[in-house]
Order: sequence, then C-alpha cells, then structure tokens
Amino acid sequence: MDALERLEAVEEIRRLKAAYFRTMDTKDWDGFAAVFAPDAVMDMSGEMRDGTTEGEGVTRGNLAIAEFVKGAVDPVVTVHHGHMPEIEILTPTTARGIWSMEDKLRWPEGSPIRSMHGYGHYHETYEKVDGRWLIKTITLTRLRVDAEMA
Repeated sequence: MDALERLEAVEEIRRLKAAYFRTMDTKDWDGFAAVFAPDAVMDMSGEMRDGTTEGEGVTRGNLAIAEFVKGAVDPVVTVHHGHMPEIEILTPTTARGIWSMEDKLRWPEGSPIRSMHGYGHYHETYEKVDGRWLIKTITLTRLRVDAEMA
C-alpha cells in the first residue's frame, strides 16, 4: 500500500469506530451489528468482575454481539467517546488499533446503580470485507470506574 491508501484506510477505520459509538449510544442495534464482521469476537470479560453480570463476557458473531450489548445497556443512557487512536495498517485487508475511551452511563430510576463514569482502552483488529472495514475483534480494558450507587 502507498501512503495515500494507508491514510484512506486509517480514516475509514476512524469513521467505523465513530459509527460504533454513535449506534450504541442511539440504540441503533442493526447499525451496531453492521460495524462488526459476521464472525467478530467481543471480549468484555473484564466487565464481568462485578459478580452480577451473567456469562463469560466473550461473544461471537456480529448479531450475537449486538444482542449482548443491547441486553447490557438498552435501558441505560450512554455516552461513549473514543480518543487518540493508534491504528496500524498491517495489510491491505487487516489492521489493528488501540483507542483511549471514556464512557458515562446513567441507569433508569429504581436501578441499584445510578451512574458510572469509566476510562480505559479498546484493543481491536479490523478486516476489510467486500471493500468495507469492519471490527474483527474488540476487547475493553478499564483503568478506572467511578460509580454512584442508588
């Protein structure tokens, strides 16, 4: 790949990640599923440390990923921001990246938790399928979580 092709790929991946955050926060679950490769793997096992969330936290397949995230945050007002991406184009059809992230979540009245403010990183790989970049793997690692209990 030449320099222009690499820059175009990086920009396409940046737009892909923007769509990831927007579709999650707006609860557009079909759009959310569409940012992932059909065989994508999401590892949110670090989120399972609270002892109350069911499952292992590893989900396979774009539709299953969308259902998993919907089940976790559909009734929650969420705001996600991604910052300072480190994107490396490996081949014309593969890439990897790390995104600094911050999220704010507010649960509905009557929930045991009122709000959460988190910080961490997304570690991702990408695959270009039929001319379109998609998320192939995604792992969230948290540095800090500030929670307000009800």
